[in-house]
Amino acid sequence: MVTAHTLLVTLALAAPPSDLVFEQTTVVYDRGRPVGPGVRSRVFFAGRCVRLEAGDASGGPALLLRLDLGRAWRLDPEQRLAVELNADRLRARSHTDASVASGLLGGGEDAGLRTTVLPGSRTIAGHACRGFRLSGPSTSIEVWVASDLGVGVEVFAEFLEWSGAAQSLGGLLAEIRRLPGFPLETRSRVSVLGEERETVSTVVTIRVGPQPRERFEVPPGWKVVSEDHPESGGPQ
Repeated sequence: MVTAHTLLVTLALAAPPSDLVFEQTTVVYDRGRPVGPGVRSRVFFAGRCVRLEAGDASGGPALLLRLDLGRAWRLDPEQRLAVELNADRLRARSHTDASVASGLLGGGEDAGLRTTVLPGSRTIAGHACRGFRLSGPSTSIEVWVASDLGVGVEVFAEFLEWSGAAQSLGGLLAEIRRLPGFPLETRSRVSVLGEERETVSTVVTIRVGPQPRERFEVPPGWKVVSEDHPESGGPQ
């Protein structure tokens, strides 16, 4: 559920933390042609609370990360079931995913990375954006950022640390931190076994402002079970 763009969007710029929600689409291209219809997802942030949803409609299956509590749940609305995940195991998987993403995106190429300004401007999700290209010996990432939202991706700094992306992305993280705004689109190009693939993630809606606290809680009356002991548990 956590896409490559979500990792990129969780790269910290200097800005005060804010609550926000955004929806995005992510499409992978192989030799210029889309691989499947793409994925639509939503990301909610409120301080140290994160909610990730996939699909076209809100209120579907979700992942809750409560960094303030060191706990995580997978929510299944159809069964009114919340599975509490092993936080240490989930974090270990996230570290692995971040390391793989770093390898594909050239995160270890600290000395060879450079940032250039792209010509022109674009309007994405209703916001004027400037473009930048981050390039190295084996990677190229275009990032279009909006500076009128009053927020940078510092809101995700703790999630970055938790996921392992901060350590894994190295020089790439340092370059993205210098960008003057919030990323609304990223285009990453990598070569896999001699074939170029491109991943395009675009924010289609974004709102900065307070998020309901209940969005980051297990709904009352749901059955709660442990990932390690699914036979146990009861209503919340």
